[in-house]
Amino acid sequence: MNFSEIRKPIEKCKTVMILEACVNSAISAIEAQKGGADRVELCENMLEGGCTPSTGSIKLARQYLHIGLFVMIRPRGEDFCYSQKEFEIMKHDVRSAKEMGADGVAFGILNPNGTIDKERMAELVQLARPMGITCHRAFDMTRDPYEAMNDLISIGVDRILTSGQSNSALLGAPLIRELIRKSQDKIILMPGHGIKEHNLEEAIRKTGANEVHLYLTKNMPTVMQFIREDVKMGKPELSEYDHTIVDAERIREAKKIIMNYE
Repeated sequence: MNFSEIRKPIEKCKTVMILEACVNSAISAIEAQKGGADRVELCENMLEGGCTPSTGSIKLARQYLHIGLFVMIRPRGEDFCYSQKEFEIMKHDVRSAKEMGADGVAFGILNPNGTIDKERMAELVQLARPMGITCHRAFDMTRDPYEAMNDLISIGVDRILTSGQSNSALLGAPLIRELIRKSQDKIILMPGHGIKEHNLEEAIRKTGANEVHLYLTKNMPTVMQFIREDVKMGKPELSEYDHTIVDAERIREAKKIIMNYE
C-alpha cells in the first residue's frame, strides 16, 4: 500500500484547548455534553480499558449529541495484536460507526514486535475517512514512541491519545512534550490517563498539549429494592448494583480550569 496516498494533512493545533471526555455509555455522553465537553470518546467495558460500544449506544449518542462523537474500535481487552477475524470485526465496526454518523473513530493495532501494524491501520484509516482518526493508547505499548509516531503520521492518523508510555499522563509528560515538539504539527498529541481536576492545569503546562482526554465519573446507586448479595454476575469484589457514569459537574469544573488557563 502506498501510504503517501492516504496522508491527510491536519490543521495546526489550535490555541483553544479541547476537552475530550471518555464516556462509558450514551447516557454518560449526554452528561459530558451537559458539562461542556467539546468531544466524547464513546466506549464500553471500561474495566478492560474500553472496547467498542453497541450500535444502540452509538445511535442514541448521535441522536442527542451536537458535540463531536468519536467511537472506540476495539474488539476485546488485553493486547492490541489482533487475529484476522478480529480485524474483520474492526472493519465492520468502523463502517457501522460511519453509517451512524460518528465524527471519528479511535483504534490501534500492533505487530507482535511492538511496532505499529501500518498495513492494517492504513486499511482502517482509508475505510474510516472522512471521519477523524485517533490512535488510542495502543501507542503506549509500542517499543519506540518516536518510531510509532512517525508511522502513524505516514498513514494519515490525526491524533494520538497517550499517557507518554507511563502509568499516568503526568508521569509521561516529558515524553509527551518532546513528541509534540518533534511532531512539527503533523499530528496531534492528546494526553490522557490519570488526569483529574486537581492536576489538569499541571498536565496542560507540563505537556504543552492543546487537547486533553479526561474520564471524570460519579457512582450511581441502584434503584433496586430487592438485592441479592449472595449472587455475583462478575468479579466478586465489585458491586452488582451500583454503576458509574460521567459526572457533568466534574466536566464543568474541568472546563472552567481549561478556560482560566487559556
